[in-house]
Amino acid sequence: MEEWVGKQWDRFIRRAAQRQHENAAVELGEVQRSITLMFRAAGGAAAVRVAPAGARKVGGARHWLERVAGTGTHAATGRLEPEVLSLPPRIAVHADAALNRALYLWLAALAAHIAPTGDWIADNRRATQRALATFPGLAGRYRQLLAAECALRPDPSGLRGRAAEAEHMVRRALKDRESDTAADVRPEEVAPVWLWLDTAAATVAPAACRPDPAGAHAERPASKQDPRRRRAQAVADERDKAPLLMFFRAESIFSWGEFVKVNRASDDDDDGNALAAANDMDLLAIAPDGQTTASRVKFDLDLPSAAADDRPLGPGIRLPEWDWRRGQLIAEHCALQTLVPVDPAPFCPPPALRVTARRVRRRMEVLRGGMGHLHAQPEGEELDLDAWVRHRVDAAAAPHSATPAVFSRRVRSERSLATLLLADLSLSTDAYATQNARVIDVIRDALYVFGEALSASGDPFEMLGFSSVRRQNVRIHQLKSFDEAWNARTRDRVGAIKPGYYTRMGAAIRHATVQLAARPERLRLLLLTDGKPNDLDQYEGRYGLEDTRHAVHAARTAGLTPFCVTIDAQAHDYLPYLFGSAGYALVHRPQDLVRRLAAAYAALTR
Repeated sequence: MEEWVGKQWDRFIRRAAQRQHENAAVELGEVQRSITLMFRAAGGAAAVRVAPAGARKVGGARHWLERVAGTGTHAATGRLEPEVLSLPPRIAVHADAALNRALYLWLAALAAHIAPTGDWIADNRRATQRALATFPGLAGRYRQLLAAECALRPDPSGLRGRAAEAEHMVRRALKDRESDTAADVRPEEVAPVWLWLDTAAATVAPAACRPDPAGAHAERPASKQDPRRRRAQAVADERDKAPLLMFFRAESIFSWGEFVKVNRASDDDDDGNALAAANDMDLLAIAPDGQTTASRVKFDLDLPSAAADDRPLGPGIRLPEWDWRRGQLIAEHCALQTLVPVDPAPFCPPPALRVTARRVRRRMEVLRGGMGHLHAQPEGEELDLDAWVRHRVDAAAAPHSATPAVFSRRVRSERSLATLLLADLSLSTDAYATQNARVIDVIRDALYVFGEALSASGDPFEMLGFSSVRRQNVRIHQLKSFDEAWNARTRDRVGAIKPGYYTRMGAAIRHATVQLAARPERLRLLLLTDGKPNDLDQYEGRYGLEDTRHAVHAARTAGLTPFCVTIDAQAHDYLPYLFGSAGYALVHRPQDLVRRLAAAYAALTR
């Protein structure tokens, strides 16, 4: 009873202390597409993703009800980082829903123009001026937002000491007035400024600088996922500084607890309170201790022994990689090895897949080079009337040849087309796409059907699969080369594909570009079935996206036509940046991958 009364009281007092306008609340998910469009249109980096922000400590005066309820100390405000634009998961600070929606769009425009220098107030003032110069149409909405923001601000006369001074500086900046000492103000010293972004540099070490213990990025057991961004700080692990110091009483070593068989909790177990504890912390401290949950399953991700692995072809290839932080292409940064399956088992496609293959094959046969006419020929089967009329007109003005080119003849027109299909064989393909089939099974079926169809078209083609384990182990699985025929041997290789490791897509695309650029055909297609770029080392997030985009741009510069077909429901967040809005196709149902792949091929070859 006491617990029930306490919960009811807590719910009542929190509701009474609430200063948000729930009826006018706008969720981030409702406007995320518009925010992304505004951010990109204003010149924001296309690789920066939008994510919900976590609550952080804020200052400002609190109402007596908030002090009783223990609320008003934290708020989720906007924050710009090199790879993420963190925005409030919901905005309900204004009574008008249109203003809350406009505030989201304003923060997106502001983020595209902000240039952090360490001076929070000055950075936002300059970004405000730039945003209004870029989008003059936002001036009216901004004035409304500014008036609403000033109405929310606490009165400096009711504050004391440093809080009053900081609030006075913020008010002067909102009115676009200079302040010499504004550089000392931090966001946590004042009440939330909803019109501004936190420009403090991320205190957590980037992935490239943090130690990478073995298996740290390996597959982890399923756990609760929370997309919110939280502030973190890299700290040193001090536990090994005094290894001889004992933190227990010696007489408790041999206790009954050591002999009782109990189900002790391990690091793999979810105690249910970790997420709540993270929400209560202002700053998460991260210390590399060399021990990770994934280290217990690391053996599942190690490379197989040489006896069990595919057979390597050649000594390997060194490839460059684009580092967007340095703005340069690092030469010979990745080591790539081409592999071929050793004695793959015979592949026997099911009857339904054979029917699909025959149907797509008949469609592709239509694309074969057909019969065409050569006009204005000196000899042929038919008279070319247009050429004859031109000949008679020209003959009246000048002497004409004894063998006029006034005939037409039928010839077989030959297409000049080469295709390279690059398939993602990473760990993500081991997930189930449908209730009965994994992603790797869908890709296997698509490769088989596509091989049958391309063999019918008569165009040369090559099939490669790829996965990686850091930059020194980029693995290219050769399923069919340009010089090989589509036969039982190559079909068996397709049937033997299995989920690999990770997705270093930039290196795979660069290797495919080299292979395809050497072909003499006029039109060269590079088709991909993809997963999002990621690997164990720093190849994740914006680093992987920027490298892949650089590789795609290099392929286009080499005269190739890259096109991506994916079943990833979240692909619209990153594929337009990598391949362009017309350079990819999203398959909503995995079983439609074969049809969409064939349709994309037919459209690109017209």
